[in-house]
Amino acid sequence: MAMTTANAMGGPRADRAAQVASHQTRLQKLVLAWDYLRIVTDSRANQKKRKASDLAAGPGLRKVPNTFHNVDDYQDVFESLLLEECRAQILRGDEEEGVGQCHMVAVIQCERVNEFHFVKVAIDAGDCQEYFENDLVLLSKEQLGKGKLPSTYALANVESREGQQALRLRMYLEKEAKKGATIENDSAAKVLTSLSGPKTAWWILKLCNMSTILREYISLRSVATLPFIDTILSASLIKEDETDSAEESGRWTIPPSLHDRLSVTHNISQFQAIQAGCSRDPLVLIQGPPGTGKTQTILGLLSVVLHSTPVRQAFKNGEIAVQHKPELTSGERMGNWIKASPWLNQSVNPRDLIMPTDGDDGFFPASANQFRPENIAAKRKHRKHVLVCAPSNSALDEIVLRLLNTGLRDENGQTYTPSVVRVGLNAHHSVSAVSMDTLVTQRLSGVDKSAVSAGPRASAGMERDRCRISILDEAAIVCSTLSFSGAGIFMRMNRGFDVVIIDEAAQAVEPSILVPLVHGCRQVFMVGDPLQLPATVLSKEAVAHGYGMSMFKRFQKAGYPVQMLKTQYRMNPEIREFPSKEFYEGALEDGADVERVTKRAWHEHRCFGPYTFFDIDGEESQPPGSGSWVNKDEVEFVLVLYRHLVALYPELKGSPTVAVISPYKLQVKLLRQRFTEVLGKETARLVDINTVDGFQGREKDIAIFSCVRATEGKSIGFVSDFRRMNVGLTRARASMLVVGCAKALKIDKHWRNLITNSTARHRLYKVTKPYHALFNDRSLENMKKLAEQYEEEEVKRKLLEAEAPAVKHTGMEDTEMDELLDADVIEDTDEIAENFGDLDEDVEEI
Repeated sequence: MAMTTANAMGGPRADRAAQVASHQTRLQKLVLAWDYLRIVTDSRANQKKRKASDLAAGPGLRKVPNTFHNVDDYQDVFESLLLEECRAQILRGDEEEGVGQCHMVAVIQCERVNEFHFVKVAIDAGDCQEYFENDLVLLSKEQLGKGKLPSTYALANVESREGQQALRLRMYLEKEAKKGATIENDSAAKVLTSLSGPKTAWWILKLCNMSTILREYISLRSVATLPFIDTILSASLIKEDETDSAEESGRWTIPPSLHDRLSVTHNISQFQAIQAGCSRDPLVLIQGPPGTGKTQTILGLLSVVLHSTPVRQAFKNGEIAVQHKPELTSGERMGNWIKASPWLNQSVNPRDLIMPTDGDDGFFPASANQFRPENIAAKRKHRKHVLVCAPSNSALDEIVLRLLNTGLRDENGQTYTPSVVRVGLNAHHSVSAVSMDTLVTQRLSGVDKSAVSAGPRASAGMERDRCRISILDEAAIVCSTLSFSGAGIFMRMNRGFDVVIIDEAAQAVEPSILVPLVHGCRQVFMVGDPLQLPATVLSKEAVAHGYGMSMFKRFQKAGYPVQMLKTQYRMNPEIREFPSKEFYEGALEDGADVERVTKRAWHEHRCFGPYTFFDIDGEESQPPGSGSWVNKDEVEFVLVLYRHLVALYPELKGSPTVAVISPYKLQVKLLRQRFTEVLGKETARLVDINTVDGFQGREKDIAIFSCVRATEGKSIGFVSDFRRMNVGLTRARASMLVVGCAKALKIDKHWRNLITNSTARHRLYKVTKPYHALFNDRSLENMKKLAEQYEEEEVKRKLLEAEAPAVKHTGMEDTEMDELLDADVIEDTDEIAENFGDLDEDVEEI
């Protein structure tokens, strides 16, 4: 991530750039001073520390509290934990065999600039393409082999690729100790001597990419500039003078027509969450349990954020009129783009001198839907600039696709297509129409290409950069992953963001949430669910000190108000019943017609759902050297279950409506292998087999959950993580089929509650070999006969529960977040690493 160190225009942007450069330099000094060999040896020595009490004794680390005394306290806690996580990312290659390959390089040039040494190395053209800006590498005089450690070595940061066969590296070879660099590199002097000597061969090993860590660190060091820093520190609302009248307060009002429309298209809890933003509280938390319509709520939020007006303006001016242009032809749109881009034929961009007053200029290409672009009346002097973020590309693209397909509502409640740009790498093809690369290409296609191409290469690059900044400034909605929102292009915008909306906010560590907040926003909406999967953290020490706790969860624990979505539209009520009671205090309710639309023909056999627990006495095993687990018996039963299901209901055979999920990646690997062997490659491909972590946010008609762990009285690892359990149990619309060993799972109270609940509802089936006997004609016929009897009993049971006095469920207490830190959960280390590898990373600059 190239950071701008100067700005020709001066002013705040130049000051901000200088601060960023200073923070970047600070982190580079800290990390590049580390002794890689000592990090590795210390890690290997500490691998025997499995208990949280041992991990919590790590030097220099403090547990994340709910509140902080001041900015220094906040930065001190998170900086140490962020650096610890950085160390874990560096070590990941050492801990996973086969990861990383050394490449031979030759030192061409070595020069000192200020406190750093910059080294230019020659490298094979094919190898050069494997390195990217901000890659952290180990430069060693000796080739690294399996188990072999070097003697002359140092860490270096890839500054850039120079041509096809050269890399420019940054090194910090000072001897003095620095804060946070508790591991000093005694090899630095030998490295410096060798670099100054005859030009001989060196070896380079890629360890990790530092872009995300760097952006998080810069944001952490910039936190004092946030206008709502007091709220972040105290995790509480800072109330204004309650004597202020509504007219003089900062509240906003939803135009009546928009208000009426949203109240119809959203349920009560969704609409309450949307209205909460009008209070202008700096942070608004919205909890979205499975299937409750988080994305629908986000679209409603965007309509309100973009079209609400200050209370005082509403009192004085009344409703603001909005008009719609006639549908433009593609030729007219192209003409508008050309007219709107006169600077592309000049040396000066007038948009650099005048801040745009409105994002929706009508020149963004319309999506494939039928909605018209919006034309804002002259009365509206300023349209808010909104940044929408998510931790991963997949979660972000889901929002962008919904924006394009369903549009937003304007002041009059009419549907329109907003101007939106999707920034960053790896955008899904379904949203490519609004990707930055596509929009830039479209804008530049209207200029004299020969004039652009005839100019210097640097000039052409500047034109594209100007075009990118113009698009960012003009778009009403900018969509980016959390990490990429810290890219340099955002630093060069002429217009900051007024509002930031973060989806899946509970899946990000706190420094990651800070990244998009430094662009001048005044209000932040965090949408997520702390009772589903948390952020992925590699360092066990950092996890033990609470680094995996999101800002959302920290605020919730401190008593900050949370708007909860309560109506679910995904699951059959039989599936929803247990997760609602166990995790959400029974708050979830079913949307209209959910039971009818999730009713399926195969429900006539109770063993096929809507909810079933198959109790199987399988045998778990762990391959040598692996932290993952497999259960071959469960794999074979799942295969038998699937084959009988599709044999009885052939319509399922050619339909991708079935998912098989498991907490363990080796179990997933074995399931895929066996399904392919037995069913054939094409048929097996229709069954979506994945880890629980890889399936969050997704759903299928039928989900089969293989629990794997099967030793009675023994730890069940991170299967005991209630968040992972919650995700696994809520992926199905029509049938949730759980396969597990009841006597082994009962060691955990949540699983024990599930088994008790399954038994009480006659939804538990004991499975013995041969497995196919459970599904023979006689067994299935008996199940049909018992179905009506059980259904009558369930109706009576639900009536009794409804008449009983409400008792607040106390099974989910905040202390359970701390319980996750004990050895039972932490031992599944390679599963955490696998989840980390699945995250979508943006490691390149625009």
